[in-house]
Amino acid sequence: MAEPLKHFFDAERVRIIGAMLHGAEPTFPIETFCPDASAGLGTKELMGRAQHIADAMARALPSDGLRALDIVVRTVCAPQPAAAGGMSAFIYLPHTMFVATHGLLHPDAALDAQHAITPRFSCEFSIRAFLERWPELTLARLARWVSDPDPHVRRLVSEGTRPRLPWASRLRALQADPSPILPLLERLRDDPSEYVRRSVANNLNDIGKDHPAVLLGVCRQWLVDAPAPRVALVRHALRDRVKKGDIDAIALLGAGGGTFAVRGELPAAGILGGSLAVVVHVSNLGATTSRAIVDLAVVFPGSSAAGRRKVFKVRTVELAPGETVVLRKSISLRDQTTRRAIAGPHVLAAQVDGRVTLLGTVNVTGP
Repeated sequence: MAEPLKHFFDAERVRIIGAMLHGAEPTFPIETFCPDASAGLGTKELMGRAQHIADAMARALPSDGLRALDIVVRTVCAPQPAAAGGMSAFIYLPHTMFVATHGLLHPDAALDAQHAITPRFSCEFSIRAFLERWPELTLARLARWVSDPDPHVRRLVSEGTRPRLPWASRLRALQADPSPILPLLERLRDDPSEYVRRSVANNLNDIGKDHPAVLLGVCRQWLVDAPAPRVALVRHALRDRVKKGDIDAIALLGAGGGTFAVRGELPAAGILGGSLAVVVHVSNLGATTSRAIVDLAVVFPGSSAAGRRKVFKVRTVELAPGETVVLRKSISLRDQTTRRAIAGPHVLAAQVDGRVTLLGTVNVTGP
């Protein structure tokens, strides 16, 4: 089993962070910072550990907020030894949390700091504190950043304003009224970077969870004379509405008008740690070529009698009259970051253009 993410921040990582800060500012008291930042670290989760280290940084850095921000920025932006991939950039998460927690009294300098830091590690978490405390100032700054030459900065505009960003507190004001961020997303919809466009789609998907009509209205407008990359953006933005069987969202993607027969093939049983190989046959019963959006819904065993339902994307297909397509999907029975694998009955259903066809139940046992 993979090591928990929280273990990324340990005493050795604290030592590295202390050395980085000392390298940027020789007066930084590394000898007191390291034991302070390490004390009690093991009792916390990932974000709690990062905040704990950020608070220790605040105690060690100068009390002058502007000077402290300058040291943090110089630390992050200083040349560092080549690091491995994966979570290596997370070493800067405490630095962004320091800016969010201890830079609020200096919003202009703190926003400058986030602009400088985000090419190394996205400030999508820290910018949220400024959207809540200084909304007009922060939105005005973000409006400038949509034209920034660095795609990481442009992505910060869309990712940092997501109302429901994972691992972050919700932006309640934007969740209630997303209209202030829609012009920013509009200016980024045809960004040359797919990295940015994907973030725009994720923001729209968040908005659609609270305001489906707003999402559908934006997507309808954006599809007019849309180039292929924008069509892909809209498709990704509508993914949750499609999984919920929203016929208007499905229609926007050119599906929903066909008649299909659905049949499935399921394994006889499953074992925790393995996977379920599911086969779905979809046949076009209509007289014209039709597009079908095919998803797979799984009800996993859970603490409640209803279980935990999750919908997995399979494929969008175009079928001629009488044509049948055979689609395959593998469902992992390992622990995931968002769900724990549990033995018991797994109920599977195909979802074609939002219409659900029960495929059957597979009993999963322990290894």
